[in-house]
Amino acid sequence: TDEDTFTNVFCENSKKLINVHLFALAAKYYSLPSLGVCTPLEDVLEALRVDNQGTTGIKTDEFMNNKKSHEVQVMSELVDNIANYCGVKQVIDIGSGKGYLSSFLSMQYNLKVYGIDSSNTNTNGAHERNRKLKKHWRAYQSRGRANLESQRLEKANDRPVESEMKCKAISVKPLNNDSSLQSQDQMTMQDLVSSCGSTEIATAETSKQTEVDLVARTQCDESKLSEEVLAILNVLPADAVEVFSSSQCNCDELCEEEKVQRKMASLKAKASKSSESNLYFPLTSYITAETELSDIVTDLEDCMMVGLHTCGDLAANTLRIFTAKPEIKAVCSVGCCYHLLSEQFENQEEHPEAWGFPMCQYLKDKGWCCGRNARMSACLALERVAVGQMLPTESLFYRAVLQVIIEEIYGVTKSDGHVGKTFSKSSSFIDYVRKSLKKLELDDSELPDSCIMDYYEKYKHRMNELEAFNMLKVVLAPCIEVLILLDRLCYLKEQDNIAWSGLVKLFDPVKSPRCYSVIALKKQPCF
Repeated sequence: TDEDTFTNVFCENSKKLINVHLFALAAKYYSLPSLGVCTPLEDVLEALRVDNQGTTGIKTDEFMNNKKSHEVQVMSELVDNIANYCGVKQVIDIGSGKGYLSSFLSMQYNLKVYGIDSSNTNTNGAHERNRKLKKHWRAYQSRGRANLESQRLEKANDRPVESEMKCKAISVKPLNNDSSLQSQDQMTMQDLVSSCGSTEIATAETSKQTEVDLVARTQCDESKLSEEVLAILNVLPADAVEVFSSSQCNCDELCEEEKVQRKMASLKAKASKSSESNLYFPLTSYITAETELSDIVTDLEDCMMVGLHTCGDLAANTLRIFTAKPEIKAVCSVGCCYHLLSEQFENQEEHPEAWGFPMCQYLKDKGWCCGRNARMSACLALERVAVGQMLPTESLFYRAVLQVIIEEIYGVTKSDGHVGKTFSKSSSFIDYVRKSLKKLELDDSELPDSCIMDYYEKYKHRMNELEAFNMLKVVLAPCIEVLILLDRLCYLKEQDNIAWSGLVKLFDPVKSPRCYSVIALKKQPCF
């Protein structure tokens, strides 16, 4: 059996690792790709009756962070297709951050998006980015329409007359053919059947058909333009776009009548914009499992919930809110920051909110606990290390020796303080230690440089040992992530109101290590 194959990884008596090769094989065997529990993204899109062959990629290497562009491109397309399948136009983006995903869903896909983040700074930043996006969106679309108009005039006379129109029936595969996911009711897919007979088109209708083709091309080109707009968001400073009008007159010099006229025109413009479906509203609120969304989103309607790298317990709470609220028809959640998860069986402390782990009843009955060290390991990026992006061994070594100093000299064994990115701002190990002690509010006035360097020299020969240890943690990381993600999937499988749920790999793990999404769709009520 497979278990027998891996019995010689650890010594039975000492429990120490004795076979690194088998350890690596076992870790690979229990990773998500090997277990075969994920539903391919292509299968999900196909089941949602989506033709994603014609989509064009965002120009990630010009202005915007390559990682964020990749994430927004892939996830926004999937979210739009799920929303269309569920027949909803409202999206709740939990932990929306700076609003990259929310803005793009709104502008590109005409969805009404509420982005909720606990940080007021993020919300304000999202407002500013959205303002700049709207201005540049209109500019790009205007330029695109002007170009297309000239193409319209050039091509209208050259286009041959179509003799007939044909409509093809679209065959649909079930969302999931995997027998392992058949414990829940299989989703019913409605066949999209379009029956159109051959129709002779008169010469007089040629220009009308040409118009239809050009409109389709216009929409395609506007889609490309929208991708260029997304790339601009991250490069513009906050004051790059100024509010301006067609008139350059000083407002103080305007007569009262003209001021009133301009105010009325402005109000009409705002009213017109508010009636559009593609709106984005950044909001500030702290989300828990008990959060009542209708208190935050006053016009809450049938919607879907999304989360792109929701931190710690927020990913678990997103799923709990989804299962509890009938208005939420679907969820697409990508979690991160596993080390910040709260664990029910870790330290038995009182916890005022729902625990982040475990979620499913099976692991609760087992009293399962990962522990902080394991959760920290789950955050490591095996795929990046595999392509040569090595671990920051020196900074990890600095941090390890610092901990020894704090324990032996200051007697501190546990602290809620953080040294953050002190390593990148330090010129030497001595500088690193002193800056870190200051951050931790520990007095270093009695600590000479020679004492600090003594600790460095004492442990310097163990740096390779530390690197090897961290490499083993990287190899084990996917196994711990599997446990956390399967816990969330099993929680959804335990619910009676879920039609389908699955794990889907959305992103390239080298670009975005936390690449797995938990997706679920509610059962539709029978009338």
